Amino acid sequence: MPAYKILIMGAAYGSLLASKMLFGGHKIHHVCLPAEADLINAEGFKVTLPVRGRKDAVLLDSTKLPGKVTAGGAQGVNPADYDLVGLAMQEPQYRSPGVRELLDAVAKSKVPCMSIMNMPPLPYIKRIPGLDYEALKPAYTDPTVWDNFDPANLTLCSPDPQAIRPPDGKANELLVTLPTNFKVAKFDNEKGNVILRQLESDIDAVRFDPGDGVKIELPVKLRVHDSIFVPLAKWSMLLAGNYRCITKDGMRTAQEAVHTNIEESKSVYNFVFDLCVKLGANPSDLVPFEKYAAAAQSLSRPASAARALQNGAQFIERADKLVQLIAKQKGLSNPAIDAQVALVDERLAANRKKAAA
Repeated sequence: MPAYKILIMGAAYGSLLASKMLFGGHKIHHVCLPAEADLINAEGFKVTLPVRGRKDAVLLDSTKLPGKVTAGGAQGVNPADYDLVGLAMQEPQYRSPGVRELLDAVAKSKVPCMSIMNMPPLPYIKRIPGLDYEALKPAYTDPTVWDNFDPANLTLCSPDPQAIRPPDGKANELLVTLPTNFKVAKFDNEKGNVILRQLESDIDAVRFDPGDGVKIELPVKLRVHDSIFVPLAKWSMLLAGNYRCITKDGMRTAQEAVHTNIEESKSVYNFVFDLCVKLGANPSDLVPFEKYAAAAQSLSRPASAARALQNGAQFIERADKLVQLIAKQKGLSNPAIDAQVALVDERLAANRKKAAA
């Protein structure tokens, strides 16, 4: 089986998918901040993974896995040297100097590119027929960074597994809090699909010895789906949970966002679910509310968008606004979503005003 060269833009959340790919002997290069890159090059990265039926979590140390991992900045990277590119930064980061130019080089290289962002890149949305894509641009921090992508070379992998930096951990450590599967839609390009299927099969084959001599199966698989709508199952979760962690004067946990007013959460969730079906999804592509509400019971931290806003971010990923704008094109709206989008707009404006003062 071929060993692929994989470029991942982003190191934090990207290291979770990377840790699984390394089992297949692939070579992974992370583009990240200098301090992160230095740590990864010196010590690799460490991912702590809970495994059902085991009292202790499993520690995956990249230096002990079959593949090889390196890291560095955005300069001097040639995407054409790689078989696959993963996008694992937050959407606003792609307009940063250096990163922006690298993303554009990725687009022009025509190398298959898989996003694991919550915010689907604009070229992926162009794979959904029947939308006015121009009218969706206000949801993006800078939509022009996506201009040179061919939608056939770009796909979306739903970042369903939840992971955080351990509160007292280092920049090369990740703690998985919800070990679900990554769900990726096929490319409109067979070259990319061959790679996805190989990675899926590599990850399925993993049996890991956590140190007691008994090889076990690990959670967090990669699942390749024919439907472009499967990764959009995350939209309902983002709007019913993640963005509703943001409150007028602070933030709350995802568990509180979903369960404090379960009826409103359900109405938001099902509104987005039904919108996806209107766009062409089969209900079986998506996740029913009850399953999400049960998983949300264990989400004891505010979502990353809420934490970023609280820390003064002037831009965050706006999947809330993207869904609102798509719904509007279909003549639909939901009062709770409209109120939440307005609240996020307001808090971002306050952060920008404060930064400019």
